[in-house]
Amino acid sequence: EVQLQASGGGLVQAGGSLRLSCVASSFDRDAYGIGWFRQAPGKEREGVSCINSPDGATHYSDSVKGRFTISSDNAKNTVHLQMNNLKVEDTAVYYCAADRAPCSVGRMSAYGMDYWGKGTQVTVSS
Repeated sequence: EVQLQASGGGLVQAGGSLRLSCVASSFDRDAYGIGWFRQAPGKEREGVSCINSPDGATHYSDSVKGRFTISSDNAKNTVHLQMNNLKVEDTAVYYCAADRAPCSVGRMSAYGMDYWGKGTQVTVSS
């Protein structure tokens, strides 16, 4: 089982940047894919981005492609989500999650992931 701890949320103006971090208790077969979901009030949960820890393959939803970058530091069991050019519609609670299978945004949205951390609030003001 993997424990996940997310941090880095906050309040930022539109056009600004934030970096979220997710520390996993381990990067092993239980954390093959690590990703970020978000959920805004009244909206469904959305798979935003994920990375496969063994090979570094990354995936993004269309809504964040070109603005968000996911990366991993395997030595520190940490995944970062760099969020640039933030928009008001990016406001949501962001959750870090891990899966035993290779990830993709489509798979995330369809099946979720095996392990979840607590969310961190991101608020983008106009």
